[in-house]
Amino acid sequence: MTDPAATKHGPGRILIAVYGVFALAATARAGVQIATKFSDAPIAYVLSAVAAVIYCAATYALAKATAVSRKVATIAIAVELAGVIGIGAFSYAEPQDFPDATVWSHFGQGYGFVPVVLPVLGLLWLRRTR
Repeated sequence: MTDPAATKHGPGRILIAVYGVFALAATARAGVQIATKFSDAPIAYVLSAVAAVIYCAATYALAKATAVSRKVATIAIAVELAGVIGIGAFSYAEPQDFPDATVWSHFGQGYGFVPVVLPVLGLLWLRRTR
């Protein structure tokens, strides 16, 4: 039987903290970009806001640690992984759509590539604590 609370103990605390930092950073960055220069790169800035929502959902779900939130965390982190890979590739294919860095552009290069590693660690942690 799965102990949903296992996600918030041990290394899970660090994972939740990192997700929290990314939730705050992505939300702040998207908010500033949308408020000050949305017309410069609307696609990039909307995708940045989507990333922020996903980071917030993953953070909350991992910290809540119930059976339902565990499923939410798994879905959010899987979408995050697909997003960072898809948007990372798209940002190289269509660089004119990404004049400013976003959290997932260039596979998270502006964040030290943590955005491409974080969902892998998150999914591994969810699997380990299953």
